[in-house]
Amino acid sequence: MLLAFRARLIALFVIVVLLLFLNPRLDTLYYVVFAGLFGLNGWFQLRSATVGRNRIEFLLLCVDLILVAVAILVPNPFHNTDWPLEMQYRFNGHTYFYIYLALGTLAFSPRTVRAFAIVGGFIWLVGVGTVWLVSSPHASSELVTLALSAYPIMGEILDPGNLRFDQRVQEIVIFATVAFILSLTAQRFNGLLFEHAAVERERTNLARYFSPNMVSQLSGNDEPLKQTKTQNVAVLFVDIVGFTTLASKQSPEEVIDTLREFQGLMEKCVFDHQGTLDKFLGDGLMATFGTPIEGQSDAQNCFACAQAMAAAVKDWNAQRAQNGQQEIRIGVGVHYGPCVLGDIGGENRLEFAVIGDTVNIASRVEAKTRELGVEIAATQSLVDRIAAEVQSDGSRSLEAGFEKFEDQSIRGLNTSITLYGSRSLH
Repeated sequence: MLLAFRARLIALFVIVVLLLFLNPRLDTLYYVVFAGLFGLNGWFQLRSATVGRNRIEFLLLCVDLILVAVAILVPNPFHNTDWPLEMQYRFNGHTYFYIYLALGTLAFSPRTVRAFAIVGGFIWLVGVGTVWLVSSPHASSELVTLALSAYPIMGEILDPGNLRFDQRVQEIVIFATVAFILSLTAQRFNGLLFEHAAVERERTNLARYFSPNMVSQLSGNDEPLKQTKTQNVAVLFVDIVGFTTLASKQSPEEVIDTLREFQGLMEKCVFDHQGTLDKFLGDGLMATFGTPIEGQSDAQNCFACAQAMAAAVKDWNAQRAQNGQQEIRIGVGVHYGPCVLGDIGGENRLEFAVIGDTVNIASRVEAKTRELGVEIAATQSLVDRIAAEVQSDGSRSLEAGFEKFEDQSIRGLNTSITLYGSRSLH
């Protein structure tokens, strides 16, 4: 409606300039006043606009069309002329109805366009009938008939008092035909508008799970998540250490606020490092890197995300300390290995899932941070993958601030593994 109002103002400006250019007389200001009324009525329409049917808006639409008819059919009272009323139809004023018909299409509503056609045609018929009823014989008609007595058809056409019903019917039929075609166009646009809204809603839903660049890639593919496949994935688990104790000292509202703020910080870290938010897990979350499409830097992104989480919590704790709130400690576990990817669920609800031993190990490595007294724990598998990605010794890349823990037992594994741990940044 705002676009339609702006278009109306532009159209009125163009018409006023045109009229003043073609008729540089004071009596032309009469039509400038009409232009002001059209602009004011457009403002009322903008103010009263709502979604769906609106009686006030429909009445204001009728006012538009009535104003057009009056401006076209009623002679200018400030113009000194005595021509017949029928002469008003000789100035092709009916074409101005098409401007308002075009404005109606901006509502993307076929019903509005059809209403323009019906109401506009009816008003034009009323105008024709009124002129026919009040018209009377005019001396100029007799003069034309007498002068062109040898050419009766030409005399009929040139007679200023001839209403030309054939032309009036043609105007109404053509106007209705154009309106019908434009209503189909508006209906088409309306459907495309809702389809576009659905696509944007789907993109928004994707953005809740995947990083923005991944959303763009997924949106350009056909059903990329429905194919079950196995591929290497970097998996990250993070949660708050001692959350139960922390929650027991807070009100339910404070607990929820803490979780929301924490999860918001962690979610941002995941998306900033091209990760996928797999799920929230109470006071933590699971994220994957390399899903649904494997990348060249998945392990590096996963490891960088873990470090970013630790740094984010450090800054958050500084703010909490200023507010007299208790410090938050986290544990982050990261692992790299093969996973199965695909949709799981029933007909009513599907969920994109990443499952396998790699996920279980990453979860248990995160739990191992309590035992080791570290904030971040990374498996040798992840370290080796980082080494392959950067074409360097992965263990060296973790030497600064990381401690090597050999022969660590993980529940569910028959063999012990090596972990690399980073002490807390607090």
